[in-house]
Amino acid sequence: MTPGVGLGWPSTYNTCRVSSPLVAPAPIPRWRRPIKQRSRVERRSGPPHTRVTFSHPSELEFARFLDFYRIRWAYEPVAFPLGWENGRATEMFTPDFYLPEHDLYVELTTMKQSLVTPKNRKLRRLRELYPEVKIRLLYRKDYEQLLAQAGYAHADLDHLRDDQIDRILVSPLELEARVRSLARRISRDYEGRSMVLVGMLKGVTFFLADLARQLTVPLAIDYLSITRYARSDPSGARRVTIQRDLDYPIRGRHVLLVEDVVNTGLTLDYVLSALRDRDPASVEVVTLLDRPSRRIADVQPRYVGFQVPSDYVVGYGLDYRERYRNLPFICALRPSVYAQDAEDQESVAGEQRLVALPEG
Repeated sequence: MTPGVGLGWPSTYNTCRVSSPLVAPAPIPRWRRPIKQRSRVERRSGPPHTRVTFSHPSELEFARFLDFYRIRWAYEPVAFPLGWENGRATEMFTPDFYLPEHDLYVELTTMKQSLVTPKNRKLRRLRELYPEVKIRLLYRKDYEQLLAQAGYAHADLDHLRDDQIDRILVSPLELEARVRSLARRISRDYEGRSMVLVGMLKGVTFFLADLARQLTVPLAIDYLSITRYARSDPSGARRVTIQRDLDYPIRGRHVLLVEDVVNTGLTLDYVLSALRDRDPASVEVVTLLDRPSRRIADVQPRYVGFQVPSDYVVGYGLDYRERYRNLPFICALRPSVYAQDAEDQESVAGEQRLVALPEG
C-alpha cells in the first residue's frame, strides 16, 4: 500500500471535513479521481517480473505467474483517495496490479484475518466512491478463477505439469486478436470474390474454424490430409503424398490454403504444386505459425500469424501424440517430454517433428 497523507490538494476544497469517525461525507466529485503513480520499472531488459522491485515476495510470484501465461500487467499504476480532511487526502488505496486487457485491478492478500479485514473495508469504500472501477481481492485459491477469465480453462490445464511446459509462446488473447486481424486483411483482399478455404489436417482445425467465422466474404471449406513418409518403403525414404484429397473441384476458384506451421516449406511446396495443377484462379497461403529461419523450399505464405522459435509447440490444435490439442494457448514443450520417444516418433500419425520432418 502507498500512504496518501500529505498530498497537496488545493485549499479551496477545505469544505470537505470528516464530521464523524463513523460516517464519511461524500467528497466533492473532482476529488474522486485516481492518482497516477510513478513507474515502478527499475530495469528495461529481461522478463517484466524482473524489472520491478516488489514490496512482497507474493507479488513477485504473482507477476511471474502473469508473465508465464502472457497476461499483461502494471504494478501499482494508480492510487485511489478514500478519505479527506481539511482539503487533503488522509487515506489512499493502491491496488497491487492492473490487468489492462481485462480492465481489472487486483489486490493480493494473505490468509491472515488481521490483514484481510482492513483490506475488505478499503475495497468497500473504493467501490462506493469509484463504482466504475473493477477490482478483486485475490487469494491463492482465486488463481484458477483469474485463469478462466483470461481464457485458460481449468479443465484444459489438468493434465499439465511444470516439467512438461517450458513456456507459453502465444496467449489466448493474442490468438484471438491476431486471427481477427488476419481475417480483416483477407476479407479486404478478397472483397467481391468468393473463396475456398483448404485446411491441412489436423493441426489447423481450431485456426481454420476461428478464421472462417471472422471472414466476411463468401467461402467454402474443404480439407487435405497428407502423409510425409511411406512406411512400406524398405529404404526408409520420406515421401510426401496426398492421403485425403479435396471433395470438390477448385478449377477457376480462389483458393486459400490454411496451414498450422510452415518450417522448411518442402511439404507446402508439394501441396501448392498439386493444387496449381488443378487450374485454380489463384492460390495463396495463410499460416498460423512460421519459422522462416528453417526454410529450404522457396515458398512464402502471404498471411502469417506469428513467427515462433524452433521449439516443439503444442496447443490450439497442435499436438504431441494427439495430446495438448485443446489447450487454448500455444506453448513450447520441454525437450524431456519427447526426447524419450525420439526413436519411435516416426510411427505416430499426425505428430509434429521439428527437426526431421519438413512441416510441423
